[in-house]
Amino acid sequence: MKELLEQLSVSIERGKVKQNSPFPPDMKGQDGADELTKKALDVSIPPAVILNEALMVGMRKIGDKFGEGKAFIPDMLIAAKAMNASMVHLKPFFESGEVEAKGDFIIGTVAGDLHDIGKNIVKMVLTGGGWNVIDLGTDVKTEKYVETLKQYPNAYIGMSALLTTTMIQMEATTKVIKGFSPDTKIFVGGAPLSQEFSDKIGADGYYPDPNKFVKYLATVS
Repeated sequence: MKELLEQLSVSIERGKVKQNSPFPPDMKGQDGADELTKKALDVSIPPAVILNEALMVGMRKIGDKFGEGKAFIPDMLIAAKAMNASMVHLKPFFESGEVEAKGDFIIGTVAGDLHDIGKNIVKMVLTGGGWNVIDLGTDVKTEKYVETLKQYPNAYIGMSALLTTTMIQMEATTKVIKGFSPDTKIFVGGAPLSQEFSDKIGADGYYPDPNKFVKYLATVS
């Protein structure tokens, strides 16, 4: 069991999606996250153990490398594909309640902005950390955040922006959400942002490193 979980962890970290995936070249022909997750379930390893002792371990490792400048966005994106391949098998157990999510997290790129790479990386790391992520996509209007929050009243909210022209939208959206639900925690992210900007618009935090953000959430959830 331990060896299988370690193999799966490496597949997530390295971005080995399936056996026939060409990347990474040195793992050619080896089982990927897809096959290994299925094998783990077939030998009755509990879904929660697969998540906590394989997927989350792999995500932490690539996240740490990213934070140290030893891995880059392409590495994170290919790891995301491996993670998604595993989650296809585990999703039914989350939906049935057999695996309990740490909480709900609503995420989206603000209105007027169509960039989603940063958002997708945060989504991947959150999912790997055991969170139920509700991805609203890009160009998300304020009303959509509020509507979704009504469905998930205890959720955290994450807003992303890559353009200086759209980051100002965050302030208006934050005010509306806080007016509707003052206790809802809102976090913002994106290349042009800073903690100073987060404080200015009344958000609850800015985390440029998604791995550190997930670690922070683990201390407050």
